[in-house]
Amino acid sequence: MKHVGKTERIGRQHLSTLARLARYELGALLSLLMLFGGGWGFVELAEEVAEGETRSIDEALLLSLRNPADHADPLGPGWVEELGRDFTALGGVGVLVLVSLGALGYLLLARHYRAALFASVAVPGGMLLSTLMKAGFDRPRPDLVPHEAIAYTASFPSGHAMMSAVTYLTLAALLIRVQPELKLKAYILALAMLLTLLVGMSRVYLGVHWPTDVLAGWTAGTAWAALCWLAMRWMQRRGQAV
Repeated sequence: MKHVGKTERIGRQHLSTLARLARYELGALLSLLMLFGGGWGFVELAEEVAEGETRSIDEALLLSLRNPADHADPLGPGWVEELGRDFTALGGVGVLVLVSLGALGYLLLARHYRAALFASVAVPGGMLLSTLMKAGFDRPRPDLVPHEAIAYTASFPSGHAMMSAVTYLTLAALLIRVQPELKLKAYILALAMLLTLLVGMSRVYLGVHWPTDVLAGWTAGTAWAALCWLAMRWMQRRGQAV
């Protein structure tokens, strides 16, 4: 009986190890798909935008969010427009810096020093990449409708969409790696995705970006977050716990 009990315990341990390995490898595979899919999607979208192929759909989608009788009036009551401004602020530099500092403080207090160091490089790096890409493409802002928010820089890709994806998804990837409970992992990731989506949609609703600007920001930001996840995984494999 003792031999049978020992065999069962060993079998359960092996199954548990295999289950953890399967989840680990599945995460790596999904990250690779996000990295290459996001990168490929951005390149294809950039080519279409440069050739003017997206102009008609951009205009149609942008105008669909406006009162047909008055393009200066976004669809919905005034409180919806105010919500749009609130959501778009979640992708502003000031808010993203505060969120990043808050997450950095948590990681330091929890003594996840390597994760904190990684965050202090990954998030600013993604923001810098967004700035360089906007300067490189230099696409004009939409001119079909009045802007409901102040915009200073070029249009493609959407800086708010890309930086929110970079910040929220990268920080989520870091927090997930230091959080053992599956339910909390899922909650953190879902919240990061929701914030990223709300920021991007608000930019189109407020008329400061073409829809393809936002889509490009999402794809580029997601690819960056996936790259960061894979880098963390590589560091962990080398025995450098993140």
